[in-house]
Amino acid sequence: MIPRTGSSASDIPLETQMLLLEARQGPTSSQSTYIIFLPVLDGNFRSSLQGNSSDELEFCVESGYYSSIMMTLRIHDFFFLSLIGDPAVVTSESLKAVFVNYGDHPFDLVKDSMMILEKRFGTFALRETKQAMQTPGMLDWFGWCTWDAFYSDVNPQGIKDGLMSLSQGGTPARFLLIDDGWFGSRLANIKENKKFRRIANEANSKTPSDLKQFISDIRTFDLKYVYVWHALPGYWGGLVPNAVATKNYDPKLRYPILSPVYLANMRDISMDSMGKYGIGLVDPDKISQFYDDLHGYLASQDVDGVKVDAQKILETISAGLGGRVSLTRRFQRALEGSIAANFSDNSIICCMAQSTDSIYHLKQSAVSRASDDFYPKEPTTWARHVAAVAFNSILHGELVVPDPNIVSTLHDAAEFHAVARAVGGCGVYVCDKPGRHDFKILQRLVLPDGSVLRAKYPGRPSRDCLFTDPVTDGKSLLKIWNLNKCTGVIAIFNCQGSRPVPSTNKAFQMVTSSELSGQVSPACVEYLEEPMEGSLNVALKPLECDVFTVSPIKVYCEGIEFAAIGLMNMYNSGGALECV
Repeated sequence: MIPRTGSSASDIPLETQMLLLEARQGPTSSQSTYIIFLPVLDGNFRSSLQGNSSDELEFCVESGYYSSIMMTLRIHDFFFLSLIGDPAVVTSESLKAVFVNYGDHPFDLVKDSMMILEKRFGTFALRETKQAMQTPGMLDWFGWCTWDAFYSDVNPQGIKDGLMSLSQGGTPARFLLIDDGWFGSRLANIKENKKFRRIANEANSKTPSDLKQFISDIRTFDLKYVYVWHALPGYWGGLVPNAVATKNYDPKLRYPILSPVYLANMRDISMDSMGKYGIGLVDPDKISQFYDDLHGYLASQDVDGVKVDAQKILETISAGLGGRVSLTRRFQRALEGSIAANFSDNSIICCMAQSTDSIYHLKQSAVSRASDDFYPKEPTTWARHVAAVAFNSILHGELVVPDPNIVSTLHDAAEFHAVARAVGGCGVYVCDKPGRHDFKILQRLVLPDGSVLRAKYPGRPSRDCLFTDPVTDGKSLLKIWNLNKCTGVIAIFNCQGSRPVPSTNKAFQMVTSSELSGQVSPACVEYLEEPMEGSLNVALKPLECDVFTVSPIKVYCEGIEFAAIGLMNMYNSGGALECV
């Protein structure tokens, strides 16, 4: 999902999944009314919004197989409805395409609207519902991910070295995510590859006998949670058809079809590769068996949970399988059923599950990616990533704890992203190479026991930032607010100078943004009960940020007033306070 702002219907991009409007009685009015449009799922169909060159709003309804012909039906002077889809998926009933609601508080409006949809459709559960049941414990502990440290060259010794260096620096990882590289490319079986499993005639090898022995070895670093990565179809390329160990799942090669809508928003190298070589997709009738076998094996190796990547793939390979909504529903139910059966603690991080097909089927999953990947070598994406997570969390945060992906602490944007995670209410895990860490940053995020001071809610833009473009307009700063048990927290960022949207086809020249100034006030933090007065002026250069704790002043008697700040050296200092 990519946030966009605008002032007319023609500014609304293809595949818009939430539209929030601000309306006022007149140009001098200070009272705003907010209107929300939420495209929904209905049976095996989904809808999205888009503007057109005539400054009109269109509803696009589809089942998921893309053709070159689109039919447009005029609804009235403002709304249009476009129909595309799989000819095999039909309906004789009128479709519920878009939910519309309004209110005077933008965040309450989104929450109340999602509560209505939760009760109406019953296909997903809200974050607060899941929080009452079980939110993965890894969220409250500092983590380390192996991806940028090793990419697919991850190996047992490198993991041990990384855990050791973090521990020696006083910020021990209690959560480990072994990312891509621990098992095969296109899966011929569900077990770990030879880097993590000793093969015959290797009696003197340092390679562990199997994944279970390796995990037992690294538990000596006091790890609480060990997750491993896999893709929704198993691996990026799925399963090897006709392999002895996979034939029970009846995988067949399928080739993704990328819609014009998909390509208009982003170009994905991994999708290009899958389009060329195909995906060995498990028979949907056997996907429950596959997930249960995979997760059952991982649980037997003392793995605590999984990160499941490439969840967007289903929308491109649904032809002949009931369409994208139906196929996603089947895979998501099978996935969540297997997680519940094989792991405790609801131990799953969903990745690239940002289309409405996926998010409106998140019945149990409580953590999901809220942005594109963090690209450490592409400077024009660094600040945009922070803004994307915050804006996407307006919707995404009602369903899950948003996951912002990884970042290295030895990076030009390290503190920028560290502050965003401190106020984001999300998990905190980094991808540093072993021995290459900025412990000044880490020690402001991580306590000596490896825990983190996680704020209560998903971090979202302050109300005065909702309809600005803090990425490309050259004048706006981004403020992200959150609450702790006793305090509020507000961070302010200069995100200007970023590339507006991912595209390989559009020329882009980065504009060097100058220092910008903005006001920070306690009023930026929603739901504070105390009077909110005063403000500070903050000046920031590009990729600079600052963070403030907002604490109620308690009056105990004449001349004695007290405000609890918390741990002064932490980015989210007030997160340390349990009560005052």
